Amino acid sequence: MNVITEQYKKLKLQFALENSRTGVWDFNARNNNIIFSRESKEIIGFENDSTFGNDPQDWNNRVHPEDKKKYFQDFQDHLNGLVPIYQNEHRVLCKDGNYKWIADKGKIVEKDSDGNAIRIIGMHTDITSRIKEREHLKKTIDLISKQNTKLKSFAHIVTHNLKEVAGNFESLLGFYEEADTESEKNNLINYLNLLSGSLNRTIHNLQDIVAVQSNKGNKIEKLHVNTFIDNTIEVLEVLVFKDRAIIKNTISNDLYINFNPAYFESILHNLFSNALKYKHPDRVPSIHFSASENNIETIIKIADNGLGIDLEKHGGSLFGLYKTFHLNENAEGVGLYLVKTQIESFGGTISVNSKVNSGSTFTITLPKEKPNHID
Repeated sequence: MNVITEQYKKLKLQFALENSRTGVWDFNARNNNIIFSRESKEIIGFENDSTFGNDPQDWNNRVHPEDKKKYFQDFQDHLNGLVPIYQNEHRVLCKDGNYKWIADKGKIVEKDSDGNAIRIIGMHTDITSRIKEREHLKKTIDLISKQNTKLKSFAHIVTHNLKEVAGNFESLLGFYEEADTESEKNNLINYLNLLSGSLNRTIHNLQDIVAVQSNKGNKIEKLHVNTFIDNTIEVLEVLVFKDRAIIKNTISNDLYINFNPAYFESILHNLFSNALKYKHPDRVPSIHFSASENNIETIIKIADNGLGIDLEKHGGSLFGLYKTFHLNENAEGVGLYLVKTQIESFGGTISVNSKVNSGSTFTITLPKEKPNHID
């Protein structure tokens, strides 16, 4: 009766494992031997390979290089008694060349007289779909977080700047009604005109920001980089001539990028005009365009010898909306925010290396592959 009961328990356990897609491994430290159940082998495509597991390192050798350190450390921590159960998540190279995520758990079930582990039994569970769902959820949360940050920033501008302008309009109109002379009224009209110009600039900037954030249908084209640089220099030719600026372009004439033409034109215009706007008063402005590329990305650099930026003081807010760093009456703090937003909308990044009174170098990194979507 006991034999029948024991056989029934084994069959029940076997049925449960087969239907749960959970594999079992059994390691014998005394003879350095490991046994993998058919389910463990099946997870990575070796269910019909009777030789898999003859070498106790067969599974270990297939663990992803980036996961091996923690994989071995977690197992060793259990052997050393630091944790009651061995647990680890790692990627394993399957027979078909792809990686699967595995949840690996085990426990010492037998020790020798000195307390050393003799036998450890564990389980393998394929959690690839769970990991993919987790990564997708993380990307979604990150995207929502970014959009929320942008929304808060935009709401701040609307509630602060526009409310302030509207309040000033109301005050000036009140003063106008109370003015006794034509001279006072004329002065107030002049103030109203100035305020109107400021309001128009603010609305225009907000429209630009909204256009970047909401225009998901922007097409991506293959752009000849030097053509866009030449066009930008031509548009700003008057300033270049006025400042006697020295322009150096060492970018190969064979360089192309996959990007939106309107955005790339805007990016070059903002960065190039900034280099002229924030020139050093004691020297002729010099602007250098350079680029490099590899199989994955294209890197474009725009370097100048202007005023530079104190990155220790302003580095964290450099690309923030309405952030200015020089006492320039034309500085509005919108250009760099738009540049960053436009670049990131197509999967790129921008960074800056700068030193006060020595100049700045802006580095744009763009993926070579066309993005599947625009963030």
